[in-house]
Amino acid sequence: MNYQWDFAAVWEYRQMLFDGALGSLRIAVVAILVGVLIGAVLAAMRMSSRALLRWPALAFIEWYRNTPPIVHFFWAFYALPVLLKVSLDPYLAAILALSTQSGAFYAEVFRGGVQSIERGQWEGARALGMRSAQALRRVILPQALQRMLPPFMERSFELIKTTALASTLAYSDLLYQAMQVNSITFRPLEVYTVVAAIFFIALFVLSLGAHCIERRLARAGGLLAS
Repeated sequence: MNYQWDFAAVWEYRQMLFDGALGSLRIAVVAILVGVLIGAVLAAMRMSSRALLRWPALAFIEWYRNTPPIVHFFWAFYALPVLLKVSLDPYLAAILALSTQSGAFYAEVFRGGVQSIERGQWEGARALGMRSAQALRRVILPQALQRMLPPFMERSFELIKTTALASTLAYSDLLYQAMQVNSITFRPLEVYTVVAAIFFIALFVLSLGAHCIERRLARAGGLLAS
């Protein structure tokens, strides 16, 4: 195989790829923020003693955990407008699909982190005269945060990679723009290699930052324990 690599053709259309990367970043950031809010509400419902709160949250979480992400995109873009009689543009449909899906997974991350704290921590906080909300805020959450961080970051990385599915809705994300560049240059190897490199660099840098935060939290926890 004597394929001649030529990234010059891709470089000529770098602005299109840059715009696509910004599009991916925009939906990723919004979806993470909304997903965290949804996840926090679902986690509280899942841990509730009331069945009317617990079972709907469980059904929501299991639905998203056991269905393919691309179905969520198509459902939000094609099916939901039929039910609500409202047309969603690709951006809003992508945000809806990503945030609800990730909210379901974040809920399990939050619930697992809180419930991983030993019961004695709750009892000790109450012995000091703290109410449940105070104990959660001052004692439980600071410890749970350290345990939540790795799975939270892993889920966020998955969300960032899943933004590529927004291209199926004709949203101008990185992959969609890459397809446009490829249709002009006919250089798929170079175009999609650049796309892979952009995702790798972005996620690798975020991973390093997450490890840094995790180490700082571990040191802070050690100092508090001592």
